[in-house]
Amino acid sequence: MPQLPAPDYPADVRARLEADGKEIVARYPDSRSALLPLLHLVQAEEGYVSRTGMAFCADLLKLTTAEVTAVATFYSMYRRKPSGDYQVGVCTNTLCAVLGGDAIFDELKRHLGVGNNETTEDGKVTLEHIECNAACDFAPVVMVNWEFFDNQTPESAKRLVDDLRAGRQVEPTRGAPLCTYQETARILAGFPDERPGAVEATGGAGPASLVGLKLAKGETTGARVVHPRDEVPRDAATEEGE
Repeated sequence: MPQLPAPDYPADVRARLEADGKEIVARYPDSRSALLPLLHLVQAEEGYVSRTGMAFCADLLKLTTAEVTAVATFYSMYRRKPSGDYQVGVCTNTLCAVLGGDAIFDELKRHLGVGNNETTEDGKVTLEHIECNAACDFAPVVMVNWEFFDNQTPESAKRLVDDLRAGRQVEPTRGAPLCTYQETARILAGFPDERPGAVEATGGAGPASLVGLKLAKGETTGARVVHPRDEVPRDAATEEGE
C-alpha cells in the first residue's frame, strides 16, 4: 500500500521553523543550497529527519520529496529514525581498531544491550561505529554528538555512557562543552551556540598532526630513519662489528 502523505507540523512549530528556515535560505544565492542546513534544522526539532521534516524542506525550497529524500538518505549525519540524546560513535577504522576501538565497541554493545545504530531503552544513548573521527593522534577515539573523547579504553568508555545515562556532567577531552544531539543539530544548521564559554572553548591537534602540518607548509624537521622491524639499525650493526 502506498504511504499516506506525511502529517504537517503543528501550526506554532511550523511557523517557528519557517522563520528559521527563511533565515537559512537567505544565506545562499541558490535556495537549493540551503537543503543541508535545513535538514539539520528539522533534525533539531525531532531528533531525526522524519517524513514531516523532509516534506517541510521540500515545500520551503520548492523541491520534490524525492529530491530531499535522496540527500537525507545519502549522508549518515542525518538520522532516519528516533535516536538518543547522545550519539556515541566509536571509531573502528584501522588505527583506532588496532589500538582498542574494536574492543571498546564490542564492550559497549554488551554493556548497553544494543547493536550498531540502536538506542538504549531509556532513549539516552544511540551507539554506532564510525569509520574515522579524523583524530588518529588520540586513538582510540569515541565521539559524543561530534565532541571528542580521546585515548579511551573499554572501562573509560563504559563510565562515559553510564554518566550520560545518569545525567551526570561529562566534559569532552577538547572542544566545546557537550550538549544534546538536538542542540548540536541546531548549531550545525548555522545558528549560534549561545552557551557561556562554548565559542571560546577549543582543542589543539596532536603532535603527529602538527608535524604533518609543518611538512605541508614546507617546513623541515630533523631527519629520522625508521628501520623495518626485522632489520638491525646500521649504528647497532656497526657497534656489534667493532
